[in-house]
Amino acid sequence: MADNNRKQLIGYVLESKMQKTAVVQIDTRGPHPVYKKYVTQSKKYYVHDPENECQPGDKVSIIECQPKSKLKRWRLNQVEEKATGI
Repeated sequence: MADNNRKQLIGYVLESKMQKTAVVQIDTRGPHPVYKKYVTQSKKYYVHDPENECQPGDKVSIIECQPKSKLKRWRLNQVEEKATGI
């Protein structure tokens, strides 16, 4: 399988209340085109999580895949860090 040309991102799980789906937020930093100040942009991705192993606050790695549903185009690659429960 040609996994080497698929995009991979790392972000944090916002919610995982749906079955086999998690919402992951990816933050990217870059300079503003006019003012050159570094700004953070956020984007949410719906991620296929077949084992329901994600919990809110987890740091996860996601990878591109074929569309699983109307919104899901990414799948969970692995959980990098578990959230610390208080």
